[in-house]
Amino acid sequence: MPAETTTPPASGLLRRLWTRLPDHVDRRVIAAAWATLAVQVGIVATGGLVRLTGSGLGCPTWPRCTADSLIATPEMGFHGAIEFGNRMLTFVLVVVAIVTFLFVVRMRAQRRDLFWLALGVGLYVPLQAVIGGITVLTNLNPYIVGLHFFASVILVALSAALVVRVYATPGRRETAVPGWYAVTTRVTAAAALVTIIVGILVTGSGPHAGDGGASRNGLNPEFMQHVHSWPAYALLALTVVIFAGSWRMPRAQRLPLWTGLVLAVEIVQIFVGLWQARAGLPIALVNIHLVLAVLLVAATTTVVMHLTAPVATPSDAAITDARRHPARSGS
Repeated sequence: MPAETTTPPASGLLRRLWTRLPDHVDRRVIAAAWATLAVQVGIVATGGLVRLTGSGLGCPTWPRCTADSLIATPEMGFHGAIEFGNRMLTFVLVVVAIVTFLFVVRMRAQRRDLFWLALGVGLYVPLQAVIGGITVLTNLNPYIVGLHFFASVILVALSAALVVRVYATPGRRETAVPGWYAVTTRVTAAAALVTIIVGILVTGSGPHAGDGGASRNGLNPEFMQHVHSWPAYALLALTVVIFAGSWRMPRAQRLPLWTGLVLAVEIVQIFVGLWQARAGLPIALVNIHLVLAVLLVAATTTVVMHLTAPVATPSDAAITDARRHPARSGS
């Protein structure tokens, strides 16, 4: 990157503000990365609450809440408050995204990975808000609603990747696991994606439309529940394989921890899925199922991100050798 990317602005005030921004990964950057992941998971929980309480059209238009008001009115009652509250949380996402981007912008020459991940999240949040608006304007079309949730899936994946990278050593990376393991892990990630997409179709066929007048996708919900279970059980089997194989990976990769996390989330997710189906899809269980879906995305992303490791440079090797054998370096 050009040297001027780290040159502070000429203006006195801007220069002082610039110098206060982190020039390396510190506690502020780490906290911002975790906050980014937390708010992206949180918006899924609140968005699920909007849909499951039938509040999807609590604010019947967008970007205003009504044709005459930017905010929910008392006459709109509970549903208006729920929908408007969820919309307000979008501003929290925007603020966190801006802060995170500012915290990495000064180090963009050294940490291009953090810069592009933070920028990706920052650009995707407004797009997600627009998709949310389209869901209202299309009277909660189930496919647009599903796209809105899928946007959150992508944002959670980007946020999880950001969290992983703030702890990572910068520089070029290469695959640090056997080829079969890398391929199996990526197939596992693909299976997780298929499971989530089919789950979106299941939700679009079920009773929780977000509003009593909203349409459904016309698919048979009982049959779709069975279809949903097929990739879910394939995902579980693949996860067991990568979890068992992870114990043979380099210890520095910490793959047993992360694959174990994926396996734990899947087991809980399957249990909740079976429970909610047999209990008649109660709101609390369905919302837990939604949140677990994006937690699965975060955990799976973490495993994929740990398939690579930094490439040691000659200078790194020399430093390591000097630390292990101080007599050779004359110390």
